[in-house]
Amino acid sequence: MSTPTSTPETAAFPPLRRVLLKLSGEALKGPRELGFDFPTVRQVATEVARLLESGVQIALVVGAGNLFRGKEAARCGVDRILADQVGMLGTVMNAMILADALRRMGTGALLQSAVPIPGVAGPFDREIALDALDKGHAVLFAGGTGHPFFTTDTTAALRAAEIGAHALLKATKVDGVFASDPDRNPQAPRYRKLAYTDALTQRLEVMDAAAFSLCMENRIPIVVFNYARPHALERAITGDTAHATFVGAVQTEIVG
Repeated sequence: MSTPTSTPETAAFPPLRRVLLKLSGEALKGPRELGFDFPTVRQVATEVARLLESGVQIALVVGAGNLFRGKEAARCGVDRILADQVGMLGTVMNAMILADALRRMGTGALLQSAVPIPGVAGPFDREIALDALDKGHAVLFAGGTGHPFFTTDTTAALRAAEIGAHALLKATKVDGVFASDPDRNPQAPRYRKLAYTDALTQRLEVMDAAAFSLCMENRIPIVVFNYARPHALERAITGDTAHATFVGAVQTEIVG
């Protein structure tokens, strides 16, 4: 299968060959309030497998919001460090489920965790991860950074830097980055391209501060896209910004 193509009008950058995909835990729960919706999990796995077949190398970091939210637990009186550790285990559970869905489709999937669990997930090993990517396997990084106080956004940025990803793809519920909250202001203009410096000066919350700094310092572009759109991942890979924003060392362009 060939790499999907985008139209010249919406292509913001050349097709990407190695990416780090950051998914929220909510991407696996579908219509459910919590937990897993297995048809949704299979859909995610199908999209990832399709791109792997096209020659794109994909590593993934999945959050744990469908299972547990450490910050909310901490606000309810749970020790913050303990809450973050439980959240790390939630990311392992999500990665296990997604890896299983990929393998059932005949796609190779390597699971590594910053919180290694013998017999379930080995520790993070860059060389092993790179070898798996070169073989066309999906690589799933779980367990966060292994330390409390860091989000899975930061994990995604860190792993993207370590594997030399050409971009970090952040799946969201909106069509990229807007000048103001599109839920509160439906007329808010959307950015097609956004310079790192403009994102900082305008205090646009592309990712958390630590994650954004890692990407900017290592010149890793960030593609913020609406995962609910049809073929959203394929479009993001090919540079289609009809429903996405490309953040990087570029000149800011705004639409709508």
